[in-house]
Amino acid sequence: MTELILKDEVYQLVGAALDVYYRLGFGFLEPVYQEALEIELQRRRIPFKPQHWLTIKYKGQALKKKYKADFLCFDQIIIELKVLHGLSGREVAQLLNYMKATGLHVGLLINFGSTVKLEWKRFVL
Repeated sequence: MTELILKDEVYQLVGAALDVYYRLGFGFLEPVYQEALEIELQRRRIPFKPQHWLTIKYKGQALKKKYKADFLCFDQIIIELKVLHGLSGREVAQLLNYMKATGLHVGLLINFGSTVKLEWKRFVL
């Protein structure tokens, strides 16, 4: 049976995001959720770097252009936050491109904009 990569870490991150969603609901802009998730990650003692600049590589060479991840957690997981009615292929492609370009293997796309529930997707390269 195949074991999920960084399973426990992703579980912790989704739990923190769920708590933020349940307490704030939907309707705020992304910076509000960004700040609330920072507080929740700190409270849970989850290692993270907010608004962290990542180096993008092309054929092994670092580009001058950098990418600012909403969060880099556990030094291994990119989190991209959204506040949309629903996620589309565009947001998925954005996260997958960032993962490929940085060489990070696990990413979370978290959408606080759904009126029904927190929407999240886990990606592994």
